[in-house]
Amino acid sequence: MADGLLVFDGRCGFCTRSVGWARALDRRGRVEMRPYQEPGVPESIGTDAATCADAVQYRGPDGVRHGGAAAVNALLDTVTGTRVPSTVYRATAGLQERVYRWVADHRGRFPGMTPYCESHPAECAAST
Repeated sequence: MADGLLVFDGRCGFCTRSVGWARALDRRGRVEMRPYQEPGVPESIGTDAATCADAVQYRGPDGVRHGGAAAVNALLDTVTGTRVPSTVYRATAGLQERVYRWVADHRGRFPGMTPYCESHPAECAAST
């Protein structure tokens, strides 16, 4: 069983590529990674699809949900088994959140790959 759950935009090629990088770092399989378009996934972490569409979400082993840059750092804590990413985040949260928001707002301009929901249509709801 995974220690955390990362919820990402499965219709975004850049997001799908980024999840691939996270999976490569997660050599021990500590984090489950699911698209928010999969029925029930947003609710499983205590949120909704609109929140997940706005920013990546991560629920860690402590049950706490984070969004945006905080989510990325919490994910990195889990996959590296350290607190270094979140320690750096606490010192630079404002900057990291601004950079995250800019990247999220322009993600269609970054190199991606076939979005998860195109490769796995049966796992994604048709209407989202």
